[in-house]
Amino acid sequence: MYRKLGVCFALLLTSFSAFAAAGPMNLTTSAVGIAAVVIFAAAYILVMLEEKVHLRKSKPVLVAAGLIWILIAWYYQSNDVPGVTEEAFRHTLLEFAELMLFLLVAMTYINALEERRLFDGLRAWMVEKGFSYKQLFWLSGVIAFFVSPIADNLTTALLLCAVIMKVAQEDKKFIAVSCVNIVVAANAGGAFSPFGDITTLMVWQAGVVNFTEFFALFIPAAVSYAIPAFLMSLAIPNRKPSSLIEHVELKRGALRILTLFLLTIATAVLLKTWLHLPPVVGMMMGLGYLQFFGYFLRMTLPGSLARKKAMAGRQGDQEKLARLGGVVPFDVFSRVSRAEWDTLLFFYGVVMCVGGLGFMGYLSIMSNFLYLEWNPTAANIVLGIVSAVIDNIPVMFAVLTMEPDMSHGQWLLITLTAGIGGSLLSIGSAAGVALMGQARGAYTFSSHLKWAPVIAIGYGAGVIAHLYINKSLF
Repeated sequence: MYRKLGVCFALLLTSFSAFAAAGPMNLTTSAVGIAAVVIFAAAYILVMLEEKVHLRKSKPVLVAAGLIWILIAWYYQSNDVPGVTEEAFRHTLLEFAELMLFLLVAMTYINALEERRLFDGLRAWMVEKGFSYKQLFWLSGVIAFFVSPIADNLTTALLLCAVIMKVAQEDKKFIAVSCVNIVVAANAGGAFSPFGDITTLMVWQAGVVNFTEFFALFIPAAVSYAIPAFLMSLAIPNRKPSSLIEHVELKRGALRILTLFLLTIATAVLLKTWLHLPPVVGMMMGLGYLQFFGYFLRMTLPGSLARKKAMAGRQGDQEKLARLGGVVPFDVFSRVSRAEWDTLLFFYGVVMCVGGLGFMGYLSIMSNFLYLEWNPTAANIVLGIVSAVIDNIPVMFAVLTMEPDMSHGQWLLITLTAGIGGSLLSIGSAAGVALMGQARGAYTFSSHLKWAPVIAIGYGAGVIAHLYINKSLF
């Protein structure tokens, strides 16, 4: 009997030891952990040098992600702990997959609206109105602030930069300061909406902040934009550019696709709020909406063309007849292929890199230092500034992975600072990096850095506004 009890106890002890060994190991002081940090740092240096070396930012982080998880798997296999690495990798991959599919649908809708010339129509309207430089500066900024919560900060910045370059043409000084204004406005506008930035989307999908709760950041975000915009506007000359006439005809279905996009957003929000389903469920349904509408456009295209050609023939409009002859059917999958795949793959690489470093134990150390030994408010403010250097995506994913015990006000604070902090440098946000390529030679790292002190004033004012207005949430 005692022998049987002894055997049972031994088996129980062995099982407990095996279970304990199967958990994540602290690799922060091991050679494997240090090598992983070096690999991630090297990859991110290449990301920050994208404009100099002309290497797309997704390439180094994709390789780094693979190397980091290979090191983890090798270490665990060497210590006879199989299966744990695979499970941890799949868990991180699932988090990315939900966000990736969400972004893919949003990008597809934006590309569809661009193909239907909705954004060209907005640009032509602004160009034809003959606004002065000051009016154009404020109009482009305000539009960026209010459009980015729906169309995301990157798309909004590219659209309005195209307007500025079309109107100002060779006036590089005005283009530079206007691009700074657009970046600051787009990033600030994206901070108070789940659809405005990848980081806000991450926070919403994680269930940390509800959809309507983001709007508590509206006034702080507006303050963080308005102050630097006012100070920058003092440097804008009070004169008008030469007026340009540009006629843009929206393609068939443009406004209906916009309506479907808004319906898709509403579907995602309602499913998340009422049924607690991941927002990606509603977004993928919305892709189905667009596919059905694309089918409708294809089926009704011959009849529509026949009517328009008959009308153009009666009016003798040969140019319109020629244009109608080149019309091709709307194809949803061609819009999917035009998504920002470099951004999506970069996002994958960053998520997997940070997930691997977190599995090694580095994020636990950071969490203990920032949120236990330090003040959470100071930590969130500093992390917002850090996001201007290393991008806000890894910063926010690291915070979400650490899951610090913070009040609701603190979670909104890191959401705000990660959004507007990227405006401090041109490389701090996707909008800034994209405009450096679009307005090459006019908008540069140094032209943005010139206004960094002014932007920093807005950053500080936005943080103070949040701490004061939303103090009941802390």
